[in-house]
Amino acid sequence: MSDSVVIIPTYNEKENAEKIIEAVFALDKDFHVLIVDDSSPDGTGDIVRGLQKKYPKKLHLEVRTGKLGLGTAYIHGFRWALKKGYDYIFEMDADFSHDPNDLIRLYKACAEQGGDMSVGSRYTSGGKVKDWPMDRILLSYGASWYVRLITWMPVKDPTAGFVCYTSKVLRDLDLDKIRFVGYAFQIEMKFSIYSLGYKIVEVPITFIDRVEGVSKMSSAIFKEAFIGVISMRWKSFFNSYKKV
Repeated sequence: MSDSVVIIPTYNEKENAEKIIEAVFALDKDFHVLIVDDSSPDGTGDIVRGLQKKYPKKLHLEVRTGKLGLGTAYIHGFRWALKKGYDYIFEMDADFSHDPNDLIRLYKACAEQGGDMSVGSRYTSGGKVKDWPMDRILLSYGASWYVRLITWMPVKDPTAGFVCYTSKVLRDLDLDKIRFVGYAFQIEMKFSIYSLGYKIVEVPITFIDRVEGVSKMSSAIFKEAFIGVISMRWKSFFNSYKKV
């Protein structure tokens, strides 16, 4: 059995599902994949089921009823992965904005370099963004600056969604206290792990805008993040994310 599983949430990703799964399985390191699909009406789940016949022990599918949000999809995946005994648990988008080849670098940052969590970072030295319009780059970079200002986290890309967690971190974290489901979920996960004193390593990546499919980003998600960061920071003075 592999020590690593890559969690990929999906909702209407029929254009990308098979390609991203095959790309992960083509890597030199043995990764398993868990697709958490929110009952995609475009048939994404059926595509994954078909591939499970080819990869019965490596490809897993959890289907949820309805579109329940990115954060809850990952929490669902975390609980599943911990129950199955994986040591390294990854987050990755289905749309190739995250290069599957970088999974190995994220893995090594934890397995060989002492990281408790590694982050594929656009804004650390060597990281960059490709094919984004300037207004989106400024918005994303500004959001990262805002988060660091409020939280004091020494993480240059706190909104990044390409991440590796060690199982000990997720076991120590009270996942019931993670309350954000959208854009702010990524911030809250990093902040909670930073608050518990764990080591976060940033790995420079090139983030590429999706080529196929439709972005799930919305103004409501940005609003949740903007207001949520202040709320999260305030509540951290009174409550710990540590599992009791």
